[in-house]
Amino acid sequence: MPKILIIEDEAAIRRVLSKIISEESDSYQVEEAEDGLLGIEMIKNNDYDLVLCDIKMPKMDGVEVLEKAKKIKPEIPIVMISGHGDLDTAVNTMRLGAFDYISKPPDLNRLLNTVRNALDRKNLIVENKRLKKKVSKSYQMVGESEAISHIKNIIEKVAATDARVLITGPNGTGKELVAHWLHEKSDRAKAQMIEVNCAAIPSELIESELFGHVKGSFTGANKERAGKFEAANKGTIFLDEIGDMSLSAQAKVLRALQENKIQRVGSDKDIKVDVRIVAATNKNLKQEIAEGRFREDLYHRLAVILINVPSLNDRRDDIPLLVDFFTAKISQEQGTPVKRFSSSAIKLLQEYDWTGNIRELRNVVERLIILGENEVSSNDIKLFANK
Repeated sequence: MPKILIIEDEAAIRRVLSKIISEESDSYQVEEAEDGLLGIEMIKNNDYDLVLCDIKMPKMDGVEVLEKAKKIKPEIPIVMISGHGDLDTAVNTMRLGAFDYISKPPDLNRLLNTVRNALDRKNLIVENKRLKKKVSKSYQMVGESEAISHIKNIIEKVAATDARVLITGPNGTGKELVAHWLHEKSDRAKAQMIEVNCAAIPSELIESELFGHVKGSFTGANKERAGKFEAANKGTIFLDEIGDMSLSAQAKVLRALQENKIQRVGSDKDIKVDVRIVAATNKNLKQEIAEGRFREDLYHRLAVILINVPSLNDRRDDIPLLVDFFTAKISQEQGTPVKRFSSSAIKLLQEYDWTGNIRELRNVVERLIILGENEVSSNDIKLFANK
């Protein structure tokens, strides 16, 4: 049921607006405030789907109400009500975030169309937030251990900033999940997150992959091509296994960080980019620096925020939660009934040495779901886990 607040100091106009809107739909729940101060208090304490606010009022004018409301509940569409002499101010409120304005005395059709459009806009915002949460489940970080809770806490604090993040940890621990969470919880989430596996690209091609190239810049460069940095503009670039990047590519990445500019291979033309960099590695970069394989200046540029993802052996308390999560996910993917793991089976899984970390645990759970009985027992694990 849409909830609508009318902030208007003239009682007659307030009654007219309330009557028109209430009669339009039985589902509309209309509330009133006689001045801006009361209106702001009501916005703080209630979840409104739409606010209609007069511009000239005692105690607090409509422009101030708009500014304060946008800080408190930025998702609420606010329609300004303007007298004849307030039109310039009403137009200016659009720049401050107002959804629209209507003039006094209100035209019936214009008023109702504005109300419908504003409510549609609010519904769209709510749906987008719901879908964003749904997408985030694809990259869910499962666990309640102290180490995982610490990582989630860092992400909540850092995601909204543009601070560069270096994620460390062994293979298979879920470093890419941390990168996805950082991106999805940031203001850059509406743009792309571009992933680059630096270990999977030959050293002679890494610069072209990252920065693009011009036609004829090397054998096989038959046409001009943009690189990953340009593709990630306004978004995030995730440089996975950055410890395997060549020194020459490291130098160019350093320049991109310092100047927010890149050059395609074979070109001397600068291209401005607005990219947040998140990097990950399973290597000890300080040791790589000592042995001359990684630039110390690049390390310090990347490691503004350090997040270490622990091995599964260091977070064994999370294994029951991970088993439940993978069981439900794999059963859904395979179209099979959800199987239950006995307590003895879970205990046995907690005692194993997980050298392959989360990735290995998922493979074992999938194998047990396919080959095990309806209830996976410790005997099933001994038979099929291949540990």
